[in-house]
Amino acid sequence: MPEMGNSLRAAALLAFVVLSILVSLLVSSVQQFGARVSRFSNATPAADERDLASLRGALIYQLNERRKEIIPLLLPDDGDDGDGDDDDDDDDRLSPQLDSILDYNLWNEITHGSRKAHMDEMGCDSLVDMQAVEVLGSGYTKLVVKVNLAGGQPVALKLVNEQGIDMGKCLEDFKDPQGCRELVSYKLKKEIVLLQRLQHPNVIKLKGHCAGDAKGQGGRGAERGRVTVILEQGTPLQMIQLLQSPWEDRFRVCLDLVRLLHFLSQSPLGSVALLDFQPRQFVTVSGELKLTDLDDASAEETPCQSDADCTLQFPHRNFTLPCSTRGVCEGLNEKRNIYNAYRYFFTYLLPHQAPPGLTHLVDHIMNSTGELKADINQTLEAFEHILLLYKSGLHLDNLPPSIIRDYTVMRGMGTSGNVEYRCWPSYSQQGCVLSVHSAREAAYICNSHSQCNSFTLTGQKTWTGRLLASFRSSFSHLVPDGTSEVYVKKTKAPETSTV
Repeated sequence: MPEMGNSLRAAALLAFVVLSILVSLLVSSVQQFGARVSRFSNATPAADERDLASLRGALIYQLNERRKEIIPLLLPDDGDDGDGDDDDDDDDRLSPQLDSILDYNLWNEITHGSRKAHMDEMGCDSLVDMQAVEVLGSGYTKLVVKVNLAGGQPVALKLVNEQGIDMGKCLEDFKDPQGCRELVSYKLKKEIVLLQRLQHPNVIKLKGHCAGDAKGQGGRGAERGRVTVILEQGTPLQMIQLLQSPWEDRFRVCLDLVRLLHFLSQSPLGSVALLDFQPRQFVTVSGELKLTDLDDASAEETPCQSDADCTLQFPHRNFTLPCSTRGVCEGLNEKRNIYNAYRYFFTYLLPHQAPPGLTHLVDHIMNSTGELKADINQTLEAFEHILLLYKSGLHLDNLPPSIIRDYTVMRGMGTSGNVEYRCWPSYSQQGCVLSVHSAREAAYICNSHSQCNSFTLTGQKTWTGRLLASFRSSFSHLVPDGTSEVYVKKTKAPETSTV
């Protein structure tokens, strides 16, 4: 079994090399850094041994500083006794004073691969025979690649960007490719720990990870730093596209975000702030918003001596929060998250085309979050209240019940030869498809469109359970359809003839 495990790991590492080559071909936007990295990787240092020792000492210092960032995150989980995996990992001890409480099972998994992974967790062996499909994103530190595993399952991989700015800067400073890879990889290691600790429906799911520790394959640590995070695959959040989406979908993004921030305010790590709060940090999976970049998340509390030390500064607004008796800024992480949600998401997505019966509630959310007058509990409560009203149709109580009497209904029928018209925003670019609570709301919408003479309820539903209604100018004939209902405006002539 050990030989088989070593073979699988060797195969996985070979796959990494192949993947790196493919990635280098795909990422045209960062090719300018390739020559610089190659030059430092292959050059013979001109500095004398004293200079090299000094550089190595500085690099080791940076490595230790990065490791210290992870120490507060290595807390026992679910009663773990923290005895870890003793092996021969004494050199990986972070601090002797913390040996009795740190979760070394998790640390060893991250450093040396998923040795004690759960049955459904992917490890290095899952990456054998994978196929790189496309680069989903690249940054200073990391590369995100869409791959298909051997069984055809699509996943997203995060790995060190060998041609990124962080790697290039490190090579300039320390002239040590392997040490730099290990240094840069600490952001990935930190992210693995955070994904383990901050599991939530609106946080991207960690499917597994693989650490490139070639133990037994050419010496311990020969490939140290080649860390890969395996994640569920999401679609990057496109704000321009989202701005053109129906209000219901935009509200869903904001609701998911508030639910996430509510969780982060009282997470297992304490109150967590997202220091790099941008739409690019999020993806959607089956329409659900998920945070996908956690390496800049922080659970640190800001120390203070007075309220003046607790100022939140934004480009156009500043807020001063109270300094607690414990000597920390009260609720600073939570309030930072709320205001960033307001300025990056709510401002653009929430008010525009909100249902008339809900606009006063939306305005209240905009005022309370824009002025930081509400905490995250109150904000979530306000969002959930809107969701309840929207799903139940209670916000439509002012619509006259008689409005549906202007239409003739034909159940179990659909239409053919439709004459479509467009409305905005619509679930269909070719026509006018909107979500409605009932036929009564659909009739109200049809009456407000001068082109509309009929609509169809297809039985299809949105994420809230509301029905999709298709509005049109006319149609040529009816066709049997057991899942649809057609509503046609009554004409003056038939109404007159029945009197």
